[in-house]
Amino acid sequence: MSGPPSLGPLDGLVVLDLTSMLAGPYTTMILGDLGARIIKIEPPDGDMVRASARLPGDDDRKSFGGYFQSINRNKQSIVLDLKTEAAKNVFRRMVRDADVVVENYRAGVMSRLGLDYEDLKELNPRLVYGALRGFGDARTGKSPYERWPAFDVVAQAMGGIMGITGPKGGAPLKVGAGIGDTVPGLFLAVGLLAAHHRVQRTGEAQFVDVGMYDSVLAVCERIIYQNSYLGENPAPEGDSHPLLSPFGVFPATDGHIAIGCPRDHFWRQLVEKMGRAELADDARYKTNEDRVRHRREVDEIVGRWTRDRSKESIMETLGGIIPIGPVNRAADIVADPHVAARNMLATVEQPGPEGGDVRIVNCPIHFLESPSGVRHRAARLGEDTAGVLAGFGYSEQEIRELYEIGAVA
Repeated sequence: MSGPPSLGPLDGLVVLDLTSMLAGPYTTMILGDLGARIIKIEPPDGDMVRASARLPGDDDRKSFGGYFQSINRNKQSIVLDLKTEAAKNVFRRMVRDADVVVENYRAGVMSRLGLDYEDLKELNPRLVYGALRGFGDARTGKSPYERWPAFDVVAQAMGGIMGITGPKGGAPLKVGAGIGDTVPGLFLAVGLLAAHHRVQRTGEAQFVDVGMYDSVLAVCERIIYQNSYLGENPAPEGDSHPLLSPFGVFPATDGHIAIGCPRDHFWRQLVEKMGRAELADDARYKTNEDRVRHRREVDEIVGRWTRDRSKESIMETLGGIIPIGPVNRAADIVADPHVAARNMLATVEQPGPEGGDVRIVNCPIHFLESPSGVRHRAARLGEDTAGVLAGFGYSEQEIRELYEIGAVA
């Protein structure tokens, strides 16, 4: 399988991963791609997304589909039934030797288990504890929605991104990718690394809290200053930009193409290539501010030129001169030489009778000296339980007893 042959920059960092679904696992995926050891701790029935996007004919409960494979690569899987005291004690023993604990349960779950931050830092005074919830944790700011459940679509709606996405004057639209989950995951990964850096200097445990609502709002920063500075209440604006022109998506004979020419020299080069050099000195379009005021006319001028040409033809004319790119779908991306050159697709094994080699997206963070990325496939449910417990000092007899009482699987 493809992947870096040596260890990443976070080699030696031990992360106990109690997360499920997308947001939390995306956080630990990033850390794992950077070389951390991720021990995914699952309940007896596993992360609920294991069954999603399975290959036809795969009904193995312990296996997984594409959803799980994509964001749980580079992780070990152990099963702990944290409803039992024996499993809680196993977890506590692991915490003593771990660097990071990450969870995305609803508020109060870890407290009811007797495994919250305050409990665990007594066991490990250097522990970094990360929590990712829909509306954050009361320790850093108690939200009126603290105990509300949340998914990607809720975070996108409340955080503001749906309010500016969609056709101009039309209804709001959800962004296709699950950014209400993945963006909070990115923020939490950054926060955990910052907290770990602080622990290295101070020796003091740290609690890191990221809310899904907060994270989407942070990505939508522009709408707040537009409201404060300009008194605007931004709404869906289609493919254009309220402050830049031309800047958007334009039709081609075989799809669409993105063009961004807010700088005046880019506009001059664009109209010259379009055979409309006279527009460069037209007072209506000379500066970006002029073009924003006449946005509809500008978009019509550019669109009339692009709609009679293929994406390939447009790219041949404008590529490398102005910021431009085709609107790609998955099949286009897989065939793009850039993606191959940047090693952005990893090939991994899909276990099971219907399995074989499959592709998933690789890590976009590249290091010159410390390789990052996908090193091994996701784990079957409980695939690593015995080995992980042995590594934390459990004897064969102790492990056998834990299996017998159902604390582990």
